[in-house]
Amino acid sequence: MNEGQQRIGRTAANGAATIDPNKLPQHVAIIMDGNGRWAQNRGSARTVGHRAGVQNLRTIVRASVSIGIPMLTVFAFSTENWERPPEEVAYLMKLLDEVLEREADELHRNGVRIRVIGARTGLPESTLRAIEAVERRTAGNTRLWLNVAWNYGGRADILQAVRRIAERVAAGDLAPEAIDEQLFTSFLYTAGMPDPDLVIRTGGELRISNFLLWQSAYAELYVSDVYWPDFDEEHYRKAIIAYQGRQRRFGGL
Repeated sequence: MNEGQQRIGRTAANGAATIDPNKLPQHVAIIMDGNGRWAQNRGSARTVGHRAGVQNLRTIVRASVSIGIPMLTVFAFSTENWERPPEEVAYLMKLLDEVLEREADELHRNGVRIRVIGARTGLPESTLRAIEAVERRTAGNTRLWLNVAWNYGGRADILQAVRRIAERVAAGDLAPEAIDEQLFTSFLYTAGMPDPDLVIRTGGELRISNFLLWQSAYAELYVSDVYWPDFDEEHYRKAIIAYQGRQRRFGGL
């Protein structure tokens, strides 16, 4: 067995590396990029790509449960996505409502807890109702924690935390010298969650795109050229295996 296989820890009968269940990332975050390009390459509207992306998310959620990933966060709608054509934004909002309502039963049966992270100001009332209903229904589930980053931006996340902390300081409830990383983290949208161990980006772009900026400080990055609708369980497992073959130093030796 070579060094890379030793780090991964397991091999299949045909010699291919397989996932080591003892070295799983505890939190995987995914930038689901490429829906629009996937559709355009097929001569279809971008909305067709978004719907295909939703179908693929179901595949990756099921794979996460099967593999044993405890937490999955997906970047579904950024604060910058409001700049897209109004009809595309309206379609995405309607699609979220539909998905949350349609998928709630299966997700609940499979022990998936859903939490939507990001700013809720400006979201349609129907979307807010759908979010609150699915969060309340799945709150007790423990098999997989699925975070949907919607109307989310890393900079906006940091700014809202700073404002809330500043309000506490101004009110005299918090001393400035008490502000440390742990306290700051407790004011982020991801409060109470572990930082992501692995950040996957599909679609081939080499940037983080304002996603979990604070939380991803020491995450391992994995970029796939595959557009999100085609990023299947095999590609997902390949990303996890690549993660297991790395040495995480967190700034040390």
